[in-house]
Amino acid sequence: MKSHNLKPRYDPDVDTIVSGIMKGERHILSRAITLIESQRAEDEQKAHEILDRCLAKKNGAIRIGITGSPGAGKSTFIEALGEEIINQGLRLAVLAIDPSSKQSKGSILGDKARMERLAGRKEAFIRPTASSGCLGGTSPKTHEAILLCEAAGYDVIMVETVGVGQSEVAVDTMVDFILLLMLPGSGDELQGIKRGIMEIADAVAITKTDGDQAGIAAISRAEFEAAIRMLPPKHPFWQPQVFLTSAITGTGIREVWQNISAYFALMRKHNTLEELRRQQLKSLLYTLLEERLKRAFFSNAEVIGSKESVEQKVLSGQLSPFSGANALMEAFIPRR
Repeated sequence: MKSHNLKPRYDPDVDTIVSGIMKGERHILSRAITLIESQRAEDEQKAHEILDRCLAKKNGAIRIGITGSPGAGKSTFIEALGEEIINQGLRLAVLAIDPSSKQSKGSILGDKARMERLAGRKEAFIRPTASSGCLGGTSPKTHEAILLCEAAGYDVIMVETVGVGQSEVAVDTMVDFILLLMLPGSGDELQGIKRGIMEIADAVAITKTDGDQAGIAAISRAEFEAAIRMLPPKHPFWQPQVFLTSAITGTGIREVWQNISAYFALMRKHNTLEELRRQQLKSLLYTLLEERLKRAFFSNAEVIGSKESVEQKVLSGQLSPFSGANALMEAFIPRR
């Protein structure tokens, strides 16, 4: 029986990856994002070295979060807005977060297929990523992926979140501008949308306003404008606007981009962009710290030894969840 020699796996070193990212090589950027998303312990140190070196390169990229209700057409809208951005001579990276199944842990990762025209543009980089059950509408490593895309020289980075939800506001800690997409006739949904997502929105785009939807869309616009006026301002120099858009006809797409550009011009004028970036790095620091503490807790030998017994006592009613949590914490950090 013939033995087949398997081709060795290409495993570039840190210098090669960092150099490739800085040169804007998309396949190297993709490999680097895969590395930072890896759950393998041996990949972690390499990923951190790459991130440390890439963090030093700052190009002042525009970071935009795109969120919205299910069916609002986020991918179609992003493709239309993305083409407008590229036509302005800019390079675009899209980090599209797909929901992961709680049962199978799998994800469809179909955004690249839905953005076929944009995916074919050499100025665009599209990276679908599974949320892996992460709350906040993003994936566990979205912020790190943004930093790598910036180092690769992309002028605009869009993060397409999973969808409107209570924890969707987490994306606000890693982007500069939040665009909320809503469907015509969704004014009645305002009560169902968590106030938090409306408070962090820097603009609202009502999508699919072509054809018979025009009249309903105009009513929705008025409802959203009224809702925005009732909220405290996110920035003292900025009043969020509501746009009527259609990715099919192109209606409102250029106006949305002009609005985003005006926002960033004001951010720079008021010297608030640099402070916002500092806050984003601070948020990332403590997110990583919480992640490490959680990992250290659940891998601790004393916690592992006590966990099943404490859990059974809680389930049988012998111990309250509060006392159970205290017992596990004492196993992790014994009292002196």
